[in-house]
Amino acid sequence: MKMMNVIAAVALSVAATSVAAADGNAAAGQQKTALCEGCHGIPDYRTAFPSVYRVPKLGGQHASYLAKALQAYKSGERSHPTMRAIAAGLSDQDMADLAAYYAAGDTKTAGK
Repeated sequence: MKMMNVIAAVALSVAATSVAAADGNAAAGQQKTALCEGCHGIPDYRTAFPSVYRVPKLGGQHASYLAKALQAYKSGERSHPTMRAIAAGLSDQDMADLAAYYAAGDTKTAGK
């Protein structure tokens, strides 16, 4: 019985994340990419803070993944300082809109 409760909880969690991402408006998300462009809009960009790493492309990612990642930065579950600061200022709708925009097509830079 406990296993069924765990499975049901996981299913509800996945469904809630998918619904939140599905409610995003790609056109509205396109208007909210200004803070994304500085890093994610530069092909092959690498940053040196807090350590050297390649900045990931956002275009073509799954909306649910992007929304969940933004929520994790906002909650502190993910720890990149710049992303945490940016996500702190985003509403759930902003996150859903951005996720919908970047998931809407092939790999693209933030400004296109």
